[in-house]
Amino acid sequence: MAVWNVIDHTELSGATASWDVTSISSSYDHLYGVVSARSDDTGDHDQCSLILNNDSGSTYTYMIIGATTDSVGSGYSLGTTSFAWPYVPATDAVADYFGTFTFWIPDYSNTTHYKNLIGLSTVPNNSTANYEWLLYSGTGAWADTSAVDQITLSCGNNFVQYSTFTLYGINGG
Repeated sequence: MAVWNVIDHTELSGATASWDVTSISSSYDHLYGVVSARSDDTGDHDQCSLILNNDSGSTYTYMIIGATTDSVGSGYSLGTTSFAWPYVPATDAVADYFGTFTFWIPDYSNTTHYKNLIGLSTVPNNSTANYEWLLYSGTGAWADTSAVDQITLSCGNNFVQYSTFTLYGINGG
């Protein structure tokens, strides 16, 4: 049976530029993150960046598949400075909607191979109440053999009040 341990849970009391979890213990098998957030950037949605171990070098590679109610697309990036594909609603999105981003980092503390990330983000696509959504599924790799001990998530501007971030360490199962 898997055991889920809360490493960090943060609910913002005001606008904040990033969520940063440091000194992550290597005592778990996997990491899992859950984010419910909104940005105060202009536009319908805001692209975020996830960085591991404060490494902003060209060590990230990822591929995403995105869909709306009327289109599907895909893309990839090689040798980038972050996993730059989670999205959150911004100021022009339907009021009071927060986007969701979940991610897995399996075997995050192993020091013999690069780290993989698997994620999913959902966000309202526009400012009207027709409830068109964007859905992004992605995967990628961080080209570093270091154990992950820090995760930083930021977006183009600030996360707004009531955005929540939870990081779990998972053992077993």
